[in-house]
Parts: sequence; structure tokens; C-alpha cells
Amino acid sequence: MERRHQTDGRRSGLALFNRATVPVVPNAVYRDLVSTLFTMTTPIIGFGILYALVGSLIYLKWHDAMISALVAMAVVVTAGRVLLIRGYHRSGGASQDIGQLAHWERRYAVLTYMFAILIATLNVRVLMAHEPLVHLATVSLVFTFGAGIVSRNASRPWLCATSLSLAVGPVAAAMLVHAASDYGEKLHAEFFALEALLLIVVGLMSMASARHLYASLVEHLTAKHDLAKLARFDSLTGLPNRLLLRESFHARLRSADAAGQLAIHYLDLDGFKAINDQYGHPVGDSMLVDVARRLASTIRAEDVAARLGGDEFLLIQADVKHPDQCELLARRVIRQLSEPYVIDGVAMRISVSIGIALSPDQGLDLERLMACADAALYRAKAKGKAQVQFCGPDDLHHVGRAVA
Repeated sequence: MERRHQTDGRRSGLALFNRATVPVVPNAVYRDLVSTLFTMTTPIIGFGILYALVGSLIYLKWHDAMISALVAMAVVVTAGRVLLIRGYHRSGGASQDIGQLAHWERRYAVLTYMFAILIATLNVRVLMAHEPLVHLATVSLVFTFGAGIVSRNASRPWLCATSLSLAVGPVAAAMLVHAASDYGEKLHAEFFALEALLLIVVGLMSMASARHLYASLVEHLTAKHDLAKLARFDSLTGLPNRLLLRESFHARLRSADAAGQLAIHYLDLDGFKAINDQYGHPVGDSMLVDVARRLASTIRAEDVAARLGGDEFLLIQADVKHPDQCELLARRVIRQLSEPYVIDGVAMRISVSIGIALSPDQGLDLERLMACADAALYRAKAKGKAQVQFCGPDDLHHVGRAVA
């Protein structure tokens, strides 16, 4: 079963995105969510340039050393964000393991928070003076940053919430302090207090939008991965189906060394039809699920167990050095599948017959190998239950004959 991705830092940020509201997502969905963070090179560069332009204009007007320092830090942080994105892709992108992805995500978040703090600091510094036009330019950075955070980073709502809080909170507080100052203008305090309120309201609305976008994105990605899984896995047993079986075969064929072979084990359950007829399809389905579980626990990690349909299964055994290895695995499978099954309190037994074909001895085409293994299985069934037979020169003459 796929491990669910669940850590405090990646599940929640502020109260708006607490553990009750941010769902735990499968690893495949988490990979997609994180990957969206690292597709934003152009917006990051663009906003860094915008910050530098605003800061440079303020410096030219005021010749303030603090403003020049903030611009320099913004350039450094922007360069760091771009280099981080490039490093992420050079390291393998979304194909990295979950722990590595979490590490990249944390580094991305830290740099984003740093830029949010730089925006807030620039606004706080400007609000120490009464320069409405300069205020307009710097507060525009806050709104632009907020819009960009929601549109680009909604895949990580805790990051949105924290970034917006760092950018909006100090600026709103500085506006309220500025509103309390006496500059002798009519409604001066009221307008600055209103602007502070607007910032807070827009920030909260942006967080709500990020939450909605995140929920929609998770739903979409989960559905996409579920559909992809249904296309490659048997819906009853969870084993690979024919499509994934074919992909797995070709992958193992490409990676096989010169001394190794692939073995195709064609399995058919003995006595399953009688149980299905006697106890009904629900019991038969439960038995098939248990058969799949036993098969998966019997083979190695590099081998593949698949369900072809009905009571037919297929194993791909990788890195076979000698046919005896195939027979050992087949006998082990027979023992495991012949153990009693207890379903709804009733003990029942089946066995399994197996036909084996070897690649490249019997070919490199999966369909041909399956046909050869099926013909060997036909001979195994003819000899009685729980038998193993290898594909021989005459077996391909029997291709297409039904397994009893």
C-alpha cells in the first residue's frame, strides 16, 4: 500500500490550514504538488526586477543606505531562488525520493519567506516618512506578491499562508502606526487605517483562495493518479494488469545482463471454478484477493506478479541463471497457494498449475513467451493438479488451446 505523505510542516501553516483542513495526500500527488513550485523561474525573476526598480527609484529620491541594502538583498535572494530551481531539476526533479523533495521544498519556503520579509521591511521603512506616492509604489509590491503567491504556490497552502502573513502583517501594523501620526491632513488617519484594513482583508481573502485552489488541485491530481493506476492495475487484486505487465517485461528485458534470463510463469488455479460455483462470486473474489496477496509475498522485489483475468496469473522472474531457479520458485508458489483459505469462517482449498517459458531461449516477445508458457501449462493441467512444466519444442503447436 502506498505510504501517505504526512509531516507537520507540509500539512499546515497558520490556523486557516490546520490539520483538520489540509488533507493528507498520496506520495504521487505530493510529488506533483511540489513540482509546481519549481516551474516559476520567470515570475521570480520578474518580481525580483520589479522590487529592484521600486527600491532603486526610492534610493534615487532619498539616498537612503537602508533602501540600497534592501535592494541588494532582494537581488541576492532572487538569484538564490533561481539557482535553487535549477539545482532541483539537475538533481532529478520530481523523481527524487520523498525525503529529498521535502528538503527542496523547505529550502524553497525559506527563500520565499525571506523575500516576503524584504517586501515588508521596505514598506515599513517607507512608512516612516509621509510620502504617499512612494507608499503607493511599495504597497503595490505587497498586492503583487500576494497575487503571485496565490497563483503560483497554491499547491502548498501553508507556504502561501506564512508568506502572506510575513508580507502583510508588518505592513498593516506600520500603516496603523503611520495613521496615528499627526501630519495635519484631513482624514489622514482614516485613510491609512482603511488601507491597513484593506491589506488585512485582501490577505485573508488570498489565503481563502489558496485553500480553495489547493483543494481543487488535490482533487484533480488524485483523480488523475487514480485513473492512471486503474489503467495499469487489476481493480480486484491490485496486481499489475496486462498493460503494466508488458511495460515491466520490457523494462526487465532491457536491464537483463548477458548471463541472465527472464522466466514467464503462467498460473492457473486448480479447483477455483468449483468453489466459485458452490460459494458464489463474492467468496471467489475474496479468494482471488488472497491468492494475489500470497503471490506478492512469495516473489522478490525485482519480480512481477500480475493478474491476466479470471483465475489466471502470471509471474515474471528476473535474473534467472539456471532453470532450477524457476522450478524452485514455482514449487514455492504451489505450496503457498495450496495452503487452506478461510473465508467467512469456511476453510477451503485450491492448488495451482504452472507453465514456464524462458527468454531468450523461447524468444524475446512477451506474447510468444506467454503462448509458450500457456502451452506448457496445458500439459501441466493434463498431468493433474499442482504440476509444473517447462515450455518445450512441441508446445507452441498447442498455442490457443483452452486451459481446462
